[in-house]
Amino acid sequence: MNVALRNSKFLKICYFTLLLSVFTFVLNGCKEKEEVQISVATEDLPWEGDPNSIPEALRKPNPSTSPNAKRGGIFRIYSHQYPKSLNWYLENFSTTAEIFTQMFEPLLERHPITLEPLPKLASSWKISSDKKTFTFNLDKNARWSDGKPITAKDVLFTYEIIMNKKNNTALHRIDLSRFEAPKLVNEYEVEFTQKEIHWKNFEFIAYDFFILPEHYYNGKDFNKENFEFPVISGPYELQSAKKGIYVKMKRRNDYWMRAYPFYKGSDNFDTLIFKVFNDDAVAFQAFKKGDIDLYPVYKAATWVQDTTGEPFDKNYIVKQKIYNDKKSGFQGWAFNMRRKPFDDVRIRKAIAHLVNRKLMVDKLAFGEYQLTDSYYGSVWEEGQLPNPAIDYDPEIAKRLFAEAGWKPNAKGFLEKDGQQFVIHILERDRSVEKYFTLFMERVKELGIQVTIESTDLANWSERMDKYDFDVTWAAWGAGSSFPDPEHHWDSKYANENGQNNYNGFKNPEVDKLIEQQKTEFDIKKRTEILKKIDKILTKEVPYVLLWGIKSTRVLYWNRFGTPENPLSRYSGEGAAKSLWWIDEEKDKALENAKKNKTALPTYKRDLYYHSK
Repeated sequence: MNVALRNSKFLKICYFTLLLSVFTFVLNGCKEKEEVQISVATEDLPWEGDPNSIPEALRKPNPSTSPNAKRGGIFRIYSHQYPKSLNWYLENFSTTAEIFTQMFEPLLERHPITLEPLPKLASSWKISSDKKTFTFNLDKNARWSDGKPITAKDVLFTYEIIMNKKNNTALHRIDLSRFEAPKLVNEYEVEFTQKEIHWKNFEFIAYDFFILPEHYYNGKDFNKENFEFPVISGPYELQSAKKGIYVKMKRRNDYWMRAYPFYKGSDNFDTLIFKVFNDDAVAFQAFKKGDIDLYPVYKAATWVQDTTGEPFDKNYIVKQKIYNDKKSGFQGWAFNMRRKPFDDVRIRKAIAHLVNRKLMVDKLAFGEYQLTDSYYGSVWEEGQLPNPAIDYDPEIAKRLFAEAGWKPNAKGFLEKDGQQFVIHILERDRSVEKYFTLFMERVKELGIQVTIESTDLANWSERMDKYDFDVTWAAWGAGSSFPDPEHHWDSKYANENGQNNYNGFKNPEVDKLIEQQKTEFDIKKRTEILKKIDKILTKEVPYVLLWGIKSTRVLYWNRFGTPENPLSRYSGEGAAKSLWWIDEEKDKALENAKKNKTALPTYKRDLYYHSK
């Protein structure tokens, strides 16, 4: 056989192999997409329990749900990253928490309006008169997915799993270590005793301690329990997962609470799909193509500049700001009060008066944010402030600098004792540099020199652990439904490396108030204590407080039904997967409009929480 013929046959074989590979890739891709998109209808099985055994508080409808909610369909959720594990006790990641808490449950849950405790796995509970011991009685209707009852032994076993130092559960051991080992009173009653009284201990045991099945995990290497969960108690089970691409969950038809009136209208989607995109821009394009159902918007530029085109113009995609009472944290420029001159409140206040927050928001953030003038804004009524706001005012700043002994030298630079006034700013995010740059331009006129040191997150964290900075940008979430001020502001953490008291803040009155609130279980009384703390903080100016956003900004395809308050009273966009449903009429109207290139009816752009 000559070389030309042999080469010709070789090329044909290569070409055929390439075509086969492409065909296989396309076929597998189609199969994968088909697998993700398919949702099997889930019809609830009859419940054979005694209606009188349902806890009294759960015999009423949930005020956050809608009586019009329908079961069925798929809800596709944007996940920023594929977790290393779906076991929340081993991987403290937001998507992991979202998935894990669909499969496992705590002893209690919060009422969505009042935030008071409600039954969950426990039907009743009590706190001892000395506030040291919590006793929980488990709901005898509660069942694992394999039909076995959930008992006090499961609670004790979960404690032991987390406290076992062989397991990678160190983060959760911190909270549990504040308790003695639980005592089994009987098969369905368990008792927790605190080593040191703190209201937060009840919060953790009641709402953040998710119970595991002893009969499944006993004898297993818990560190290897990452992606298979055959025995669960929650409303959704894990159906399939593709590393780096998606996690798919299916609603259970035998969920033990399915007949409870309070549960009606919740968890309406038959299928939840967490779709993974490591890049926000890529995820946004996927959303606009219809591969994601809801897209929360965290960047002002995305909200203002990128929401254009046919889907938005013709109302195929809903663009809404939803206002409710969701708890929020604070962000600002943190001063290191361990260093001079930032140990002087006059200097901190003077710098705050030189930050033109309104100009920054209007010029650099499209006017999308509201100025923050309190560290714990959620405890104040609308219009209330703990102290007057520190607005942009260079004249007040000049006076404060002069009072502190800083005056212009012959070259026009602020100086004291032969030292020029210099601020070294440590930053880790290039996107915020524009705000610091605007500040630098303004303070030059007063003779203040500012330098910016840019670094990455790892180096920034290392520097912050050692408090090696002058000024830096820090943001804090609310953390929980009620904030605990201890770790941010208690003097005992001011010089302990790696703590959240970045500023080195020390104040004897705040220390006393922090101790006082620890043993106060009444939320209203704790709120009054927190107001006193906030009043001291805003007077002492440990941060230049900046801004926040009062709404949750969401984009979603116009096919969903929602309750009157789409995200309940205190929730963010995560509530949609539990409270929304596919509205068949809207779904058909959307598909027809897309097909015929017609517009859908207009809708309210801003929604505000209405109490019932």
